[in-house]
Amino acid sequence: MEDNKLFNEFPPVSTEKWEEVINKDLKGADYDKKLVWHTIEGFNVKPYYRAENLEGLEYLESNPGQVPFTRGHQADGNVWEVRQDIHVQDLAEANRIALDAVERGATSLGLCAKAVQSVNDLAVLLKGIYINAVSINFMCSQDYLQLLKLYVEYAQKNGYDTKELCGSTGFDMFRYALKHGKFHRGEEGDLQMAKELVEYAHEALPKFRVLTVGSNVLHNAGANIVQELGFGLAAANELVARLTDMGCKAHRVAKSIVLSVGVGSTYFMEIAKIRAARMLWSKIVEQYKPECDCAYKLFINATTSRWNQSVYDPYVNMLRSTTEAMSSAVAGADSISVLPFDNAYKEADDFGYRIARNQQLLLKEESYLDKIVDPAAGSYYIENLTNEIAQGAWQHFLKVEEAGGYCKALRTGMVQDEVMATARKRVLDIATRKTTILGTNQYPNLLEKMGEKIEKGEHCCCCEKGDEVKVLPEYRGAEVFEQLRLQTEKAARRPKVFLLTYGNLTMRKARSGFATNFFGVAGYEIIDNPGFATPEEGAKAALESGADVVVLCSSDDEYAELTEPVCKALKGKAKSLVLAGYPKEMVETYKGYGIDEFIHVKTNALECLTNFQKLLL
Repeated sequence: MEDNKLFNEFPPVSTEKWEEVINKDLKGADYDKKLVWHTIEGFNVKPYYRAENLEGLEYLESNPGQVPFTRGHQADGNVWEVRQDIHVQDLAEANRIALDAVERGATSLGLCAKAVQSVNDLAVLLKGIYINAVSINFMCSQDYLQLLKLYVEYAQKNGYDTKELCGSTGFDMFRYALKHGKFHRGEEGDLQMAKELVEYAHEALPKFRVLTVGSNVLHNAGANIVQELGFGLAAANELVARLTDMGCKAHRVAKSIVLSVGVGSTYFMEIAKIRAARMLWSKIVEQYKPECDCAYKLFINATTSRWNQSVYDPYVNMLRSTTEAMSSAVAGADSISVLPFDNAYKEADDFGYRIARNQQLLLKEESYLDKIVDPAAGSYYIENLTNEIAQGAWQHFLKVEEAGGYCKALRTGMVQDEVMATARKRVLDIATRKTTILGTNQYPNLLEKMGEKIEKGEHCCCCEKGDEVKVLPEYRGAEVFEQLRLQTEKAARRPKVFLLTYGNLTMRKARSGFATNFFGVAGYEIIDNPGFATPEEGAKAALESGADVVVLCSSDDEYAELTEPVCKALKGKAKSLVLAGYPKEMVETYKGYGIDEFIHVKTNALECLTNFQKLLL
């Protein structure tokens, strides 16, 4: 072709040639350790991908808007609902916030309906909102069937065509079971309620999705991506399988489901997860031979992660949720819910709602992500991630099926145990700072105090817990370090850490910076220094400072001349003597001099700082 003439000027380079150059540049270093990413999901990500890596991926033959919908449901754009979730129970206040949200760009509302008992209550909640132009998603109701009947009555009374109204309910029997340790009405009772919701909505609200499967519950408990997706799809399949056995038509159940996924900070992986979810759902639904192709279109509501949120340095949460919302948009999520940045420690206010909403509006109005069909298309990397995640999730799906279905897997604790095992690994990575939570376990704001700003506690639930199902607690990765720092804030006296810097300028600055970061995450006062001419001078200054902890910061070679005189001068006068680094050959010698602790990149910071808390507070 004429357009390809330019390519003839550049001969193709084979993968073998690329690998040869890479290995040469590595200079003997281990290729696998240096360049291959070993994910917590259990598969390996290569440093680069080429067109040949797409061979055999059958779903690439389909176009956007076609089964298996890997490339999205839309063929002419990428429009999603900008959803604002409002958990306020006071109906008038919730209405005020909702009106403001709609006026400022929200196209979908999540409304707490706990206090709705009548059509008049709905009139208060929905006053001024054109429900034919905004998707209404009810949350927190104790009786969704009665709520829908009231909603239909309200809509008809106000002249709306209920056949055209869009929205959903938060009826999620599995989320309830994982949170409360029991099914709300018993397993069979909840399934009967699901059946009644599907049948009622089919006649009265055909565009409403009345069943929610919240895989974000698994995400926020620490699940990895393939666990969340595999178990989430298994839960959705359980609804289709059980309700069809009870007489419902498969396509009616399938089109009634909202999969609410959590979206974390692994940007490209999260894009691939949502694409893989649509592909796998098509594969699952196909087995039921649905009467309508609408069954294949899984509605995905993407919610930004609670797991990633932090109390300290909370404005970083804006950056986290922005990338999470962008992953969701690029992947083609049907609706996106962005949590307010300060959600971890306070109830949302107008500012928090506005920022959360504007993050999505920027992606639409300034980045034009709603104009591009399948923005991720053609990326060798993302297509391979999609395939890897789909395969991993499918194995978890089959594991649940072999266990007898999702309800049985919950009763045996299989799902909970696997998620909690992954959560423990992730917490260990945070504790050892292999995983960074900016402002919390790395690079803290030393002057920040958050204790007095915390308005709500974690995991508050006054409901009685059952023992029918093992409870799966939601969690935030930052909590373990936050507890340390909050404990420091509450203490009568803030511990002091004196950095005794000596010798080589580069090494002492590097290690004093490391020590500042290390003890700073516990909220200790750091006394840094420009460097001392002699060990004795440094020890004298440390004594005069009244510090609880003295940290020696120098090079490995110079520790030989620094450690012994400093330990002699300070042993018994400071509560702890610490050395920044780990000069392996001299560790026992330095311990003999009086060094209590060595801090370095492989130190379990959480464990070490917990011990310091016991010593100092």
